[in-house]
Amino acid sequence: MIAVGLEGGRRAAIQAILGIGTGMSLYAGAVVIGVGEVARSYPLVLVGLKLAGAIYLLWLTYSTIRSARLNAEDEPVPVGRWYARGVLVSLTNPKVMLFFLAVLPQFLGTAAQPTAQLAMLGTVNVLMEVVLYGAVGLMAGTLRARFARSKRAAPLLHYLAAGVYFILAVLVIAETLASLPV
Repeated sequence: MIAVGLEGGRRAAIQAILGIGTGMSLYAGAVVIGVGEVARSYPLVLVGLKLAGAIYLLWLTYSTIRSARLNAEDEPVPVGRWYARGVLVSLTNPKVMLFFLAVLPQFLGTAAQPTAQLAMLGTVNVLMEVVLYGAVGLMAGTLRARFARSKRAAPLLHYLAAGVYFILAVLVIAETLASLPV
């Protein structure tokens, strides 16, 4: 959300967090209906998902650097670009599914309706994430708005956003490789 706010501003941050919330909701729903059991049974699915997410982050790094070099600030951004990016980032983040698989069930206790309770816990989690990370994105967008008038600051903010994407990609790749059985 920091990278999105710095790259695209407050409006982009709002669209992206709504996309992330949508992706998280899809994962929450999938876990509630039992699709998460597939991921638990076949851990290589999660490895593939992690690597796909890292590749996507590397692509975001490249496109953000390209945008900074072309100084594409004046180009109109398609309305759904940030939302779609948020959905894709969320769906390629296996930690979201792992959270719903590993953490939420611990709060079920002796629930009479475990499916309903899991759905409620997932909903609360998604809403909290949207509010928290949305606020972070809005703050980054406000920072961008303060520097947007400067010809030198706009490319710098793009490079900073690209750096965040790159660091996240490297961390995902390193964590994925470290988790593989030897």
